[in-house]
Amino acid sequence: MSAQKAAAGSAAPSPAPSPEPPGAEVPIMGRALPWILAVGGGIGLLAAFALAVEKVNSLANPDYVPTCSVNPVISCGTVMDTPTAEVFGFPNPLLGIACFAIVTAIGMAMLSGASFRPWFWWGLQGGVIFGIGFVHFLIFQSLYKISALCPYCMVVWAVMIPIFSYVTLDNVRTGRIPLPAGARSAAGVLIRNHTVVVTVWYLLIIAAIAQAFWSFWTGQI
Repeated sequence: MSAQKAAAGSAAPSPAPSPEPPGAEVPIMGRALPWILAVGGGIGLLAAFALAVEKVNSLANPDYVPTCSVNPVISCGTVMDTPTAEVFGFPNPLLGIACFAIVTAIGMAMLSGASFRPWFWWGLQGGVIFGIGFVHFLIFQSLYKISALCPYCMVVWAVMIPIFSYVTLDNVRTGRIPLPAGARSAAGVLIRNHTVVVTVWYLLIIAAIAQAFWSFWTGQI
């Protein structure tokens, strides 16, 4: 009798899997996110640190010419001498060092197998929203107010785009950020084409830089 019960138990159908969140058919998102955070955060950390060093050297010596000042357009010194370089009352690179250190630590923890509760992901989502918004404020200021580009700042721009994109899309994919039914199909398209999203974003920034400094670029040719 016990053998029959065991056989019947083994033949019982397994529970149906729970529905996958939108975009779950693209598992590369989950695999790529830790690397995006660790590598992107590390690059951003180095760029912010280098810019902080340049700022310290400029404060110590008013005649110091930053190594990232190449010409009238590619000029860290011009950017650092504006109020935009200290939006919160202290040099922006200090904020970058703190934030990118956190992002790098999260990425390394994920690569080591760590997992986090939903509230943690909501906090990270809030952080990357602030980061991408602040970066685009700086982009606007550089292109249309200061009329100069800081190479180290542009490195920060470059890494924030994939960090924001992959955190947001993976939060949507896994259901950490719930979406109404009408938005799921659109989100699925973005998730399946995540590399296109980042590429188009880069191209738009490059086009904006080309347009803002077109007279300079053409004059140099």
